[in-house]
Amino acid sequence: MELGLDDKTALVTGGAGRIGSVDAEILADEGAEVVILDVDLDGAENVAEGIRDDGGDAFAVDCDLTDRDDVRETVEEVRDDTGGVDVLVNNAGVVDAVGRVEGYDDDLWDRDMAVNLTGTYNITKEIFPAMCDRGWGRVLTMSSMAGWEGGFGQVSYSTTKAGLIGFGKTLALEGAQSGVTSNVLAPSIVVGSLSDLPIEQLENVNEKWADIARNTPMRKLGTEEDVANTIAYLSSEQANYITGQVVGITGGIDLFAF
Repeated sequence: MELGLDDKTALVTGGAGRIGSVDAEILADEGAEVVILDVDLDGAENVAEGIRDDGGDAFAVDCDLTDRDDVRETVEEVRDDTGGVDVLVNNAGVVDAVGRVEGYDDDLWDRDMAVNLTGTYNITKEIFPAMCDRGWGRVLTMSSMAGWEGGFGQVSYSTTKAGLIGFGKTLALEGAQSGVTSNVLAPSIVVGSLSDLPIEQLENVNEKWADIARNTPMRKLGTEEDVANTIAYLSSEQANYITGQVVGITGGIDLFAF
């Protein structure tokens, strides 16, 4: 299927990371010029270099999404270099904080709010209006099953991911008459090539992952490509009538199965 991304510029936040880098690679494979944005500039450069080595078009930018001045200046530079961002993939986020509410670290709560939620707001605020002015745009925001269902011991992560669902739906309403769609992705855990392991072998790697796979109707975990391929489709011309949706990439774990 021709996705119609050859003349589009896509910006992927957290593009040096495990999921963001695959998002960027697949968007580049579909012909988009890709901007790899991350606080880890070396990592972003490595992703961009790999895309260029494969014949794609990509470059890296260093930006702290919690710093509004940095975000504003970076978006201006990207706009000067590319003519404007057509596809925004709000992928950046942190997921390492664990703890129950009564003993939760307030600093970690504040950090996760600043990065996961406010950082997404900051970059989108600088890009979304120009999409509406041009009459075309795609915003893809990364939530999680933890945002849909809650996550035991993940109070700050699940709260921010739930907030991003409301954020993405609001953008869908605000962009609907301007040719701009906004959708939210809610994956379960993704584990790359480990997804191919039988559950019995996955237990030797990570017992919790094995438990999740065992309770997934498809009896396996997902991959970064599962997420990225969905992003590529929702970025395309073919997805022009899909907006305001939360798309679960879950293998069915969110279903009432027994």
